[in-house]
Amino acid sequence: MDRMLVVVFDNESKAYEGKKALLQLDSEGSISVYGYAVVAKNADGTASIKQGDDAGPLGTLAGTALGSLIGVLGGPVGLAIGATAGFAGGMTGDLLNAGVGDDFIDDVSKVLLPTKVAVVAEIEEDWTTPVDTRMESIGGVVFRRALSDVVHQVHQENVASMKADMVQLKAEHAQAHASRKAKLQEKINQLDSKIQAQLQAAKDRRQAAERTAQAKVQILKAKAGVAEAAAR
Repeated sequence: MDRMLVVVFDNESKAYEGKKALLQLDSEGSISVYGYAVVAKNADGTASIKQGDDAGPLGTLAGTALGSLIGVLGGPVGLAIGATAGFAGGMTGDLLNAGVGDDFIDDVSKVLLPTKVAVVAEIEEDWTTPVDTRMESIGGVVFRRALSDVVHQVHQENVASMKADMVQLKAEHAQAHASRKAKLQEKINQLDSKIQAQLQAAKDRRQAAERTAQAKVQILKAKAGVAEAAAR
C-alpha cells in the first residue's frame, strides 16, 4: 500500500539514522521508498529541509503529495520553501485529494515541536511492522497515512456549476437590452476564464499524477531486476 510516512526524532543525528534505516529497509526489499526528506523544526518555530531526495526517481518534490506535506508541516516558512520549489499552490487541496487529512497533519504537528527533526517519506509497504520496529528502536515516533488516488468529483461538480451559470448568463445576454449586454458579456468572459483555468489545473494534476505513477513503476521494475539478478 502506498503511504505517507512521517517519523519524528529528538535530534538531527537520530533522524539521519532513521533515514539510513528506512533506505536499508528499501534495499532489503521490505518496503519501497519513492522519495524522502529530512525536515528540522528550529527553536524559533521555523522549519528547514536538511536533506531531500529531489534528484531521486520521482524527480523533484514539486507537484507531489510528499512535497505538499513537507510544505504544510513547515508552517509559514515551509510554505515559502514550497513556493520556491514550485509546489506551494494548492498544497492543502492536493493532500486532501490524496487522502491526507487535516487530522494527520495536526497529529504530526503536535509532536514535531521546535528542535525536533522528522523523516518524511512516501513509501510502499505491505505491512507496518518492519518500519515500526526499526524506527521505534532508534527513538522515532511513527505516523502514517494511506494515500488514495486523486479525487476529481469536487472539481467536476465545480465546473458543472460554472457551466450551468454560463448557460443562464448566455440566455440572459440573448434577451437583454443593448445597455445591459456589455456587462453580461463581461461576466460571461470572466466565467469562461475561470472554467478554462479549472480545466487546465485538473489537466496539470492528472499529468503530474501520471508521471509519478510511471516513475513508481520504473522503481519497482528496477528493484525486481536487482532481486532477480541476485537470485541467480
